[in-house]
Amino acid sequence: MAKSQSAARQFKCVVSRLPARKSSFAVLFTCIGRRVSLLNSFRDAARQLKIKAHFIGADKSESSPALQLCDTGIVVKPTTHRSYIRQLLAIVKHYRVKLVVPTVDLDLKSISQNEPKFAAMGCRVLVSRPDVVDICQDKRKTYRFLNDKGFDTPMTMSVRSALANKKLTWPCFLKPWDGYGSRLNTIVANRKELAFYGDRIPNAICQEYIGGIEYTCDVYVDLNMKVRCVVPRKRIEVRAGEVSKGQVVKDTHIMAEAAGLVETLGAGPGVITLQLFLNGDNKVKFIEINPRFGGGVPLSIKAGANFPKWILQEILGRKTKIRFDGFKDNLTMLRYDAEVWL
Repeated sequence: MAKSQSAARQFKCVVSRLPARKSSFAVLFTCIGRRVSLLNSFRDAARQLKIKAHFIGADKSESSPALQLCDTGIVVKPTTHRSYIRQLLAIVKHYRVKLVVPTVDLDLKSISQNEPKFAAMGCRVLVSRPDVVDICQDKRKTYRFLNDKGFDTPMTMSVRSALANKKLTWPCFLKPWDGYGSRLNTIVANRKELAFYGDRIPNAICQEYIGGIEYTCDVYVDLNMKVRCVVPRKRIEVRAGEVSKGQVVKDTHIMAEAAGLVETLGAGPGVITLQLFLNGDNKVKFIEINPRFGGGVPLSIKAGANFPKWILQEILGRKTKIRFDGFKDNLTMLRYDAEVWL
């Protein structure tokens, strides 16, 4: 008991609506932020499976909306702090957490590197291997991987190489090689703009500008590292890097390409999020790989790809019934803001 109390003092509990019973199935979401829909999807799945689940959210700020809606909300240090992983491990021990679900890019690398420590405590983490996370988070490595493995992707180079390239076609696309959430992404129309923004965007790389229809694919990888389902979502409208209007499109060509990429990369387990363009020649060009749940995943879940249910079933050792294309086509999501009152 003394050890448990000592561990509890390493973090600050700001919301506690339900006690974590010894018999309950505790799930921890890291950097939960605004992921209310994802939290509710796991809650719905637990109810369907008749699981007494306890949902815990961790974030660096008390003002996180989703944190307030968890059964237990905990404020932790920023992901860059040296004690961040130690705090997560203390939470896992104190609440007997069985599943950790990272929700953003910020802590993927550190959680992946420390995954054996979570496993030693009987906790499963939905995170890819450190080398896979590294390929996904360094867009220079993403480009080299896609090229080496034969997957089509926009030409990518350093700003210096782009400025020296006399055959460069305009416009071009600039973004940080270590960026996320479309932060600092910029379209440049000429060499002058390339030099200007290339000098101001930290760690900038220059990419060929791609036309066509933009898609996100939610790829489900089971605990045996097998791709079981792929849901393509057309990005109709995007706000701050996250889809605000989207539509499920059951395109078998995209689904096969996405499954092949994730299998080749060895990403998973959990949901892997791919971004791509489909041009007029029906060619798929991959632009991003995110080894985590995407912000628009509620659309795929609503369409019938019940990732939370499948994940909980697998963690509990229950059989899953998953069809590769077992989801509703053409379902459209139109998002709006909602409020949390304290």
